[in-house]
Amino acid sequence: MNYSENNSHPGTFPELSPDTVLNLVEAALDIPCTNICRPLNSYINRVFELEAADGRGLVVKFYRPGRWSKTALQDEHTFLLELDQQEIPVIPPVKLHNGETLGKYEDLHFSIFPRCGGRSYDEFNEEQWMEIGRLLGRCHATGAVHPSCDRITMLPWQSTEEQVQYILKSGLIQQEPEIKKFSSICSELITEISPLFEGIPISRIHGDCHFSNIIYRPGESFFLIDFDDMVMGPPIQDLWMLLPGTPKESLLEIDFFLEGYETFHHFDKRTFRLIEPLRAMRFLHYIAWLTHQYLADGSAPIVPGFASNEYWTTEIADLEDQLKRIRKTSDSLVDMF
Repeated sequence: MNYSENNSHPGTFPELSPDTVLNLVEAALDIPCTNICRPLNSYINRVFELEAADGRGLVVKFYRPGRWSKTALQDEHTFLLELDQQEIPVIPPVKLHNGETLGKYEDLHFSIFPRCGGRSYDEFNEEQWMEIGRLLGRCHATGAVHPSCDRITMLPWQSTEEQVQYILKSGLIQQEPEIKKFSSICSELITEISPLFEGIPISRIHGDCHFSNIIYRPGESFFLIDFDDMVMGPPIQDLWMLLPGTPKESLLEIDFFLEGYETFHHFDKRTFRLIEPLRAMRFLHYIAWLTHQYLADGSAPIVPGFASNEYWTTEIADLEDQLKRIRKTSDSLVDMF
C-alpha cells in the first residue's frame, strides 16, 4: 500500500461465498475441485483452503482492495518465482490456465498457492541459525539482482514519513494536544534516524520475517512464507525480529547466522545500528496498518481500544521511550561488529 495516496475510504470485500470461490478457482485453473472450501485466519486478506479433484491441496488468497496495486502484487509473485527458480524454499503462486499468477474478481485480485503444511519454531539451535542464515543469504542475493517496480521503500524519509502523514490525515487522532505530540515525536524520530540509513544498500527483502513466517517441513528444510509485506529495504530488517534479544544479548546467534548468510551474500555489519530505528519504524508501520483496517472495516478488533485517546497517549509514550533507546544504543553498536 502506498500511504501517500488518498485512502481515506479504502474498499471493502465483496461477498465471497463458497460457490463463488470454488467457481473462480475451477475456472482459473481449468480443473474440477471437491466441495471443500475452508476459510483460513487472515486479518488482512480473505484466504480459503480448497482441494482439487485429484487430491491436491490448494490455498486461494483474495487481496484486500486498495492495499496493493496490481504491479505491487506482481512484484511479490515475480520475487517468489525467481526464488523458486533458484531452488530456494518458498511457496510460489500457481500459474493460472492463462499463464498469469493473478486472477481478478470484481475489484479483487486473487492468487492460488499449493497447500504446504509445516511447523514453526519460536527459537533455533546453532545449526538452525546457520540454516536460517543460508536461507536468507540466498534470498537476499536473489533480491539484489534487480529492484521491485511498485513496492514500499523502507527508509525513514520515504515509507515512515508517508505512514505518519497517512495517520495524521486519517482524522483518528481527535484531540489537538495528542495530534501535536504525535506529529512532534514522529518528526523528531525521523530526523534522528535518517542519517543512519544514508549510503546503506537496499534491495528486495521479505520485510516481515518473524518466527510465524518461517516453517519447517520434516524431511525438507525451513521454508520462508508469506511475502505479502515484501519491500525494498535493508537486509537487516529480515534478521532483527528473529533475535532472542538485543544485538548485545544475541552475539552467539548472530555469529551462527552470519556464518550461514555470508556463504551466499555479503552482510553489511554497519546495519546492526539500524535495529532500534527499524523497531521504531515498525511501530509506525503497525499504527498505519491498523488505521487502514479501521477506515476500511470500522474497527480494528486485533487491538482493543484502537484510536481512543488512551491508545494515542500510550503510543506517543512508547515512541518517546524508543527514541531514548535509539539515542542510548546507537553509538554503542558502532564498534561491536
